[in-house]
Amino acid sequence: MKNKTEVIVVGGGPAGIAAAVTVARAGRKVVLIERGSFSGSKNVFGGAIYVQPTKEIFPNFEQTAPLERKIVTHKYVMGTETKSIAASYIAREEKGANAYSVTRSKFDRWMAQEAQKEGVVLVTETLVKEIIIKENKVVGVKTELEEYFADVVILADGVNSMLAKQIGLRKEIKPKDVALSVKEVIKLDKETIEERFNLREGEGAVYEIFGGPMLGMLGVGYVYTNKDTVSVGLGIGLDEIAKRKLKPYELLEGIKGHSVFQPFIKGGELVEYSAHLIPEGGYKKLPKLYSHGVLVAGDSAMFVNNLHWEGTNLAMVSGKFAGETAVDALNKNDFSANTLALYQKKLEKSFVLKDLKTYQNVMDIVHSRAESFLNYYPNKIADFFNMFTAVDSIPKRDKYHAFIKSIFTDRSISELFKDAFAFIKLILGVLK
Repeated sequence: MKNKTEVIVVGGGPAGIAAAVTVARAGRKVVLIERGSFSGSKNVFGGAIYVQPTKEIFPNFEQTAPLERKIVTHKYVMGTETKSIAASYIAREEKGANAYSVTRSKFDRWMAQEAQKEGVVLVTETLVKEIIIKENKVVGVKTELEEYFADVVILADGVNSMLAKQIGLRKEIKPKDVALSVKEVIKLDKETIEERFNLREGEGAVYEIFGGPMLGMLGVGYVYTNKDTVSVGLGIGLDEIAKRKLKPYELLEGIKGHSVFQPFIKGGELVEYSAHLIPEGGYKKLPKLYSHGVLVAGDSAMFVNNLHWEGTNLAMVSGKFAGETAVDALNKNDFSANTLALYQKKLEKSFVLKDLKTYQNVMDIVHSRAESFLNYYPNKIADFFNMFTAVDSIPKRDKYHAFIKSIFTDRSISELFKDAFAFIKLILGVLK
């Protein structure tokens, strides 16, 4: 049969590359189809990849990959429009790195090149328009120019995954199940970045801000440091954007102008603007992950842990599992759903589905009490620290009494009980 191979992978991001290289290393034929001019040309994310899952795919990546900075500082900021409270975690003296900041256009391209060295056939600038089905089994894909056939097709074509929708593995995405991330890359010289973020040479920092211009909304702002650029962005639910008639770029300007971030990027030059969707549906919105002759991995499978902002690690590990499952099916010469169900079993035993299941109710609970958790209490905590640090000759005991009293006068008892119940439900849901 013309254009016949053993495995086709659609999508040249972390999930697709991990799947393809896993198949190639097993001595099997695999074609990786990427719609961009190169892997990473159309991929966008905040800025970090994690060492342990990346080593599962490329054990020596720290020596050869185009890494930006070793992440040593994590800072979490809860902000109002004018005030903020921050908690920092600094792991400067830890042996080895947990994460590195990277640029996807460089890092994904490097991964694809490494995969080619392992025997993966990379086809770029090719858009897969349709899945080919024969006798109720996926047998290939149709591009703009021709058809490709395979025993197993792995879909890693991103959050919108029209192909997974075409064959009924997933439903239409609702606005509350995705977030829009917008990001700017600001150029600064290396020494300025290290001075402003209190970093040594080669060290990097990640900042996340809750509130600020998104006070009361389910969203987060972020900053990642690269060698000579700083990535500044935010992620916010599409439902929030629609409901409040927001303009994402105006929210981004609010993040850039916030008292926490503005000093970091002052005088920098804008070199890139990008936007992309992030799956946020979590465990309850997972699609069907396999069928006859087909598997779904990465963002296409909604594999994002939105509480921890983890995506690339879930993408890589799910891609690896998809590749292993495809190899197992090839060894058995059985490409039925019954055989490909091994993929689901691998995911269930791993952190991927375990973590998503742990947090399956978090977003619903936070959504239900968004005004409380993302507006009232951040403001109240800021008021507390303002009171605690102020020196104004008022007795401290009087201040404490007034603050505690304000909690019950500013908010009804019934609302406080609802908040407490939601918080307990949140904790118990995570711990069970």
